[in-house]
Amino acid sequence: MDTRSNSNTLAFDVTHRLVLSIAIPMTLGFMTTPLLGLTSTAVVGRMGDAEALAGLAIGAMLFDLILGSFNFLRASTTGLTAQAYGRRDQHEQQAVFWRALISALGCGLALLLLSPLLMTAGLKLMGAEGAIAEATGTYFAIRMLAAPAALANYAILGFVLGRGQGKVGLLLQALINGVNILLSIYLGLSLGWGVAGVAWATMAGEAIGAIAGLIIILTGFHKAERPASAEVFSRHRMAELFALNRDILIRTFVLIGAFTIMTRIGTGFGAVMLAANAVLMNFFLLSGYYLDGLANAAEQITGRAIGARYRPAFDRGLKLVTLWSFGLAAVASAFFFLAGPWLISVLTTSPEVRQAAETYLPWAAITGLTGALAFLMDGVFIGATWSADMRNRMLISFAGYLLMLAVFVPLFGNHGLWLAMNAFLLFRGIFLAMLVKPRADQTFRAAQ
Repeated sequence: MDTRSNSNTLAFDVTHRLVLSIAIPMTLGFMTTPLLGLTSTAVVGRMGDAEALAGLAIGAMLFDLILGSFNFLRASTTGLTAQAYGRRDQHEQQAVFWRALISALGCGLALLLLSPLLMTAGLKLMGAEGAIAEATGTYFAIRMLAAPAALANYAILGFVLGRGQGKVGLLLQALINGVNILLSIYLGLSLGWGVAGVAWATMAGEAIGAIAGLIIILTGFHKAERPASAEVFSRHRMAELFALNRDILIRTFVLIGAFTIMTRIGTGFGAVMLAANAVLMNFFLLSGYYLDGLANAAEQITGRAIGARYRPAFDRGLKLVTLWSFGLAAVASAFFFLAGPWLISVLTTSPEVRQAAETYLPWAAITGLTGALAFLMDGVFIGATWSADMRNRMLISFAGYLLMLAVFVPLFGNHGLWLAMNAFLLFRGIFLAMLVKPRADQTFRAAQ
């Protein structure tokens, strides 16, 4: 379908191919992450030290929690870059990148300086002691050295996604995780460094990925379009970036809080139910890989359309990404309904956990469908940089989630817990979708 207009030289076609050229590479890139986790666990597990394995699990969780809170660096960079790309403003694209990279390095150095305090707080929070605490401390201290490079990779990935370079994003993700996996095996297992080897491998992967990303991006920059330092540090632009990052950070914290509450309530149902819920959450995580990839496509197309001031591309992009999101979610849900019992048997050998997981399987199987609109809307609102709306609607959705928990968990137990989680996913998508047309009307009217 040709959506171009003779009156707009910035107009562009939105096709299924364009959507998938971003979504598929990023989905594949995201899928390399669990392979990394499995490798790290297997390497340390083969050392035969249960305390070291527990310490690795706690250290990795703490680090991922801290680093995940800074995902706003990736999201905001994608939205602002996509809009500058839509305007074909090479000058501002470079300026966005430098602001994001400097912010990322600054946050990374701050984390590095605060790492002793963060580690102490994390150990107390998790109740780790003795050999477990020692293993956690070793892993955390070494891996925190990678914080500047890891956050720089957020800015780099955000920039290439904003330009619609999904294959470059896949290359960088595969490079980071590939180096990490190979070095984890070599350092952790072959040289016998154990937890320390896995941590050094992670640091190396992040550093090599950041260097490769910088080389790819900087070789594409033209000196004639280089922004002056005064433009990079423009008070107006920095304030815009700060507000965007703040809103996305609040949204991320609330989202993490929602899943943490689910786990905490599940703990009260006993070890078997907690384990069953953990097994079932893997189905939602699997759905999240392709939904995240499609959300990335929505970010780039939405931002580019707004930058180009071209409403037909915005509408067409929204239609196609919605079609793919719900189509794949329906296929995934059907697959989980049919293959769920077999997948559960693969993930756990406990008869009690298997039985409990199969009881609640239908709730987990539909999370892709109930969450599809939420992922899609996140992509649209990030690309459009409507961050305040995303923050506010997340808070409203979270309030609805707490209300659902208060009403249905006492009535239906674990069924009520899963009901509330699916409702939370629906709330997020529906409440944001209600704002799309009025916000788009306002944004494109102002651009005329």
